[in-house]
Amino acid sequence: ARAGMEAAAGYLGERRAFGGPLADQQGLRFMLAEMARDVAAARALTREAAGARDRGESLVEVSSLAKWTASDAAMRVTTDAVQLFGGSGYSRETGIERLMRDAKGAQIYEGTNQIHREIVAGEVLKRAGSAPD
Repeated sequence: ARAGMEAAAGYLGERRAFGGPLADQQGLRFMLAEMARDVAAARALTREAAGARDRGESLVEVSSLAKWTASDAAMRVTTDAVQLFGGSGYSRETGIERLMRDAKGAQIYEGTNQIHREIVAGEVLKRAGSAPD
């Protein structure tokens, strides 16, 4: 995700259209800000999972949250990066399309994100005393 965000930021600063750099366009800046938010959230949950492991705490919920959040963030960020690059974002020369394909893989391996949603929901229900039998 971070590589996609950084590539997009570089491209927005370099590419000129509408009389100036694309980085001057508010809508594109908003997309970049959303990328930064997604990357930060993924990093924070990943660090939380690592801390829980170091403390010997249960990893069931936090590791599922981290994997699900990070892989979805990577998919959103890299998809937006492809869009920001325009036609060249889909070509192999930029490498952005590879990041997007890798992000899709991350949503699938080590349990699909749907499985991780189920794990998280089960843990929340257990805490509430509402887990099904």
